[in-house]
Amino acid sequence: MGSIKKIHVNQHNIKQNIKGANLPVVTVKSKYGNEYGHEVEILGRDGEVAARVIYPGKALECGARVWIETEGDVRIIDHTEETTLKISG
Repeated sequence: MGSIKKIHVNQHNIKQNIKGANLPVVTVKSKYGNEYGHEVEILGRDGEVAARVIYPGKALECGARVWIETEGDVRIIDHTEETTLKISG
């Protein structure tokens, strides 16, 4: 599994891209330094893609410009309600 990797969305680059630039907006921070990209694939233990951080350059209908997509199960943890919800399928 390896060391911790932190995936960060760079809002400053998104703002520059709205003005016409084409900068990578996703940063992966690890003990080896920072790596940058427009998309990131998150691999599962089997080495297959488990989820993707997506930045296509255009917003969803809700206004989101960066999002995570997965076909895997998702567990939602709400700290304000102290509840957990699992979405399968």
